[in-house]
This record gives sequence, structure tokens and C-alpha cells, in this order.
Amino acid sequence: MATGHYCRKGTIQKDGNDIFQLLKGIDDNKDQSYFLCQLSQEQLAKSLFPIGELTKPQVREIAAKLDLVTADKKDSQGLCFIGKVKLPDFLQQQLQPKEGVIVEIPEDKSYYRETEPTFSNVEEKLQYLTRKINYSIADGTIVGKHQGAHYFTKGQRKGLAVGGTAEPLFVIDTDVKDNVIYTGQGKEHPGLLKKALFVKAHELHWIREDLALHVDETMSVKARIRYRQPLQNATLYKVDNGMYVEFEEYQSAITEGQFVAWYLEDELVGSGVIS
Repeated sequence: MATGHYCRKGTIQKDGNDIFQLLKGIDDNKDQSYFLCQLSQEQLAKSLFPIGELTKPQVREIAAKLDLVTADKKDSQGLCFIGKVKLPDFLQQQLQPKEGVIVEIPEDKSYYRETEPTFSNVEEKLQYLTRKINYSIADGTIVGKHQGAHYFTKGQRKGLAVGGTAEPLFVIDTDVKDNVIYTGQGKEHPGLLKKALFVKAHELHWIREDLALHVDETMSVKARIRYRQPLQNATLYKVDNGMYVEFEEYQSAITEGQFVAWYLEDELVGSGVIS
């Protein structure tokens, strides 16, 4: 199968066997390897990425020479295979609106200011860094209403329609069960920032199965938690029930249910669903 993803495929020999690599596209601005982070060796063996060695301007130039109608077409920002529809509009077509409240959480709450405890081992520290704060309406102030917590995601700024704050409000958490959106002012709000995440054992996936970590092993990698995010320095820690990814710098809006992907130089070697 040939696809139009901006990524590349490599092949190396190990113990007499072919091992296939998923490599970043030449065009850093369009690299789409992240989208394919769950591919297997079997799938990669039968995949071709013919434009991975090209930049987007080069692809447009080839299309123009071939007189293709898409040569000057604007880059798609929507949902593939859905058509010309924005994500919020698509969700509203599929999910019923349900009015709820928007709560603003102050950044001086005690759970943001607590002193980091002393840890007896690395795993205890990682558990602390990945802990989840369970917000309640009583923690903050109701500042507005929304039409469904399921329309919003962590880190989102647009669509809240709440004014009068010194800095823009960002979604720091959503409670779909009780239909509440929790927000904080500014992109540096502590509710948005974390240095580590966890992936459960059954959600781990190694494209390079030969590099998979065993319990108590670590690996220095580059990682990203969303498409087009610059690669971040990180360390993987394999434990009994899964794997921790600890970043060198704070990351904004680490979101449960989305993918983290890790790289060794230009090669995407594994990924997992954030817990």
C-alpha cells in the first residue's frame, strides 16, 4: 500500500532478518510519522511512502507539472474522509448538546503549591509526577456555561466564550460524567503543565520490537504528545504494569487517550496511549 504521508521507510538487517523502520519525513514542517505510530512490522513491510523524501513545495511543483487540479489547493485542516467541515461542527452533528458549567480554578490552589515529598525510589517520584488532580466545582468559580464537555479537550482555548479575564482561559480538565469544564488563566497555568505521563502495559506498542524495554530498563529518547510538536528530550522507564515517560521540560496539556510517540534520532520506534 502506498500512502501520501510525509514519512519514510528504512530497512536494516538484524540476526539475518529484515527489520523495517518508520522514519521522519524530510520536510520537518510536514512530518506525519506521528500519525502512523501504531504500525506493526507486518504493516510496514507492505507500505510505501513515495513523498517522504520530498518537501511540500516539491510535491506541489510536481503536481503543477502534471497539471493536477490539486497543485495549488490549500492544505487541509479538517478531518480526513469527512469533507469540508470543522471538528466542532462535526461533533455537534453527531453528539447531542448538554448544558453544563465552566469553572475557573485559581493557580494558587494548595494542590499546586505543595512541596514535593521525599521519594524512596524512582517509581515513587514518577507516580507523583503523573498524579491526576480530581477537581470539583467547589475548587473554583463558575464563570460561564457550555453546551457539552464532550466538545472540548485539555489545552483548548477557543470556543469557551468567556471574557473579562486578565489572561485567556484554557481548558485544564473535563468531567464528561458530570458535564463540567475546568479552566485556568494563561498557558502557564499549573493545571496545564506536567513533566511525566504513564502508559499502561496493554497500551504499549513497539514498532521496533527488538528495542522493547524490559522491567527496570530505561531509554533516553525524543518524544512528542501531539502532531507537529517539536521533539522533546525524555526518558522511558519500564515498570511491571506499564511505562513512564519523563520529560526534561514541562509539557502543556498532556491528554489522556491521545498518543505519545518516542524516537531514536529520525526513527519512530514506539508509542502508547496516555493513561
